[in-house]
Amino acid sequence: MGKLDGKVAVITGGSTGMALAGAKLFVDEGAHVFITGRRQEALDEAVRQIGRNVTGVRGDASDLDDLDRLYDTVKREKGSIDVLWASAGGGEPALLGEITEAQFDTWFGLNARGTLFTVQKALPLFNDGGSILMTGSNASLGAFPGWSVYAGSKAVQQAWARVWLNELKDRRIRVNVLTPGQVATAKQEELFDEATMRQFESLIPRGRMGHPDEIATAALFLASDDSSYVNGMELVADGGTTAL
Repeated sequence: MGKLDGKVAVITGGSTGMALAGAKLFVDEGAHVFITGRRQEALDEAVRQIGRNVTGVRGDASDLDDLDRLYDTVKREKGSIDVLWASAGGGEPALLGEITEAQFDTWFGLNARGTLFTVQKALPLFNDGGSILMTGSNASLGAFPGWSVYAGSKAVQQAWARVWLNELKDRRIRVNVLTPGQVATAKQEELFDEATMRQFESLIPRGRMGHPDEIATAALFLASDDSSYVNGMELVADGGTTAL
């Protein structure tokens, strides 16, 4: 018996990286999973890799029309939601003094505005007793030069989790934040050169980056009844980087 048997889960940004690893695990644990991604080719490949009990819906989490189309698909195919993992996000480095309006609007639009409306638009379909989790970042806990826009756009989630759990308490819907650190994904390889990757690894006490599967297991904990008494919390999975 799986930990998510019979559940319906929605994972935004689920076509790559940590969220894709989570989608695979959620399906293995018995859920039907809806995943989103902006690139159709990557989305199709993710659906192929997952193999069963998965629906791919192309869309951008910062586009409210795309979110409506996602939830229309969920309503038509399954009727309700038990788990929402708002994981779509991104960022780019820019030092204070060099930050552009476009950078601010892009990353707050996706990481903050997109996350808020991903959650809000899901509520009419949400089953009582469900679980909402949002992907944070340990950049919001550290002081990494060049990442203030990204850190700020992720830091809002801790406040939202506390407020929203209070607003949703009568429905027993839990709200938590999963905060990864440096994780070896294709996006990391795209953003950083080898020297930067080694520098990041030097900050991690165990000396290596995390693996997407290690974040997926933490997401499963927050999605399942294993975390039934965990609410409004931030689960930091960064190998101890921000603990030192």
